[in-house]
Amino acid sequence: MTTYFDYAATTPVDERVLETMMPFFTERFGNANSLYGIGRDAFRALEEARESVARSINAERPDEIIFTGGGTESDNAALIGILLRVAPEGGAHLIVSAFEHHAILEPAHWLEKRGFELTVLNPRDDGHIHADDLRAAMKPNTKLVSIMHANNEIGTINPIKELAAVAHEGGALFHTDAAQTLGKIPFDVQDLGIDAASFSSHKIYGPKGFGALYLKKRTPFGAYLMGGGQEFKKRSGTQNTPGAAGFAKALEIMVAEQPAEVARLAGLRDKVIAGVMSALENTQATTLVEPRLPHIASLLINGVEGEAMLLQLDNKGISVSTGSACSSGSLEPSHVLLSIGCPPEIAHGSLRISLGRFTTEEDVDYFLEVFPPIVERLRAMSPVYARMFGSK
Repeated sequence: MTTYFDYAATTPVDERVLETMMPFFTERFGNANSLYGIGRDAFRALEEARESVARSINAERPDEIIFTGGGTESDNAALIGILLRVAPEGGAHLIVSAFEHHAILEPAHWLEKRGFELTVLNPRDDGHIHADDLRAAMKPNTKLVSIMHANNEIGTINPIKELAAVAHEGGALFHTDAAQTLGKIPFDVQDLGIDAASFSSHKIYGPKGFGALYLKKRTPFGAYLMGGGQEFKKRSGTQNTPGAAGFAKALEIMVAEQPAEVARLAGLRDKVIAGVMSALENTQATTLVEPRLPHIASLLINGVEGEAMLLQLDNKGISVSTGSACSSGSLEPSHVLLSIGCPPEIAHGSLRISLGRFTTEEDVDYFLEVFPPIVERLRAMSPVYARMFGSK
């Protein structure tokens, strides 16, 4: 039996999405920048996809959607493109949260080395960024705030509308990384009041290597991918028409199925958490403070290394993560868990179970059957667990 519990890392391409994409690999293969027939056809498809994405997030105009090569590019482009335009000589102040994806943290530190002032704001131990804390961090020269909509590891949802209002009160622009929330919970750029947002196709059953950047009209932005001037001179390079068509279709499906899927996944998430905590002592959910994403269960299994649990579960055909997949090869404890005050020795025992469209009740039952014995065996061999809780 093969059970996939890592939908926060990536998702399979939905067959309906693949069907939408296929013609653009073959008979509708034209370059969207060409003037002849099949080029014009590709251009129409590209713009239809852009209009569809704009509708799905309630953007005011389709040209506020910039297609990119993925969520990481969108994050990098947002920080670098905005700040280098508003303060080309440096000196402006940037605020990001401490539990951002590395696609935000790395360019933030890159900018810091080039003369920008950086504040890394810690979430509270409930796993959320609070408006009062952001307000206290603001400075007269703060030009950009970037806070993720929801954390990809622990699933907590930040109050983006409130945080964006605080940034605007201080004269700053506001960007959010929405890779984990797009399509999974309501996302309305006008209601949230944001200036920029980053999206990733492969998180919503679309193709890998494709994403989008929302830039509200008149948001200052300097392109750092230069060439032919595609994407309204904001992102040069021949556009990925099949990727755009697939991303738009994937998002349409997510939005249409969202109400039922939120309820279904939240029920499965809660069953996972309750089942593990009832079967294993000295185990806790990272946070149960709402609001949380419906598809992510984050657990702390005391006295056991996350990597050991992952490998033992893999032997049983179950795929999980010890944190965000992009950093799962590291032996360092999760920066997300450290940022909310989790001690390193506890953080090493983290496990993220993320559910998705093809997760069934039987999948959860199988996990709850095989996981507790794995933990008990590992704990029996663990000197750390014996030291922490005494031998049983």
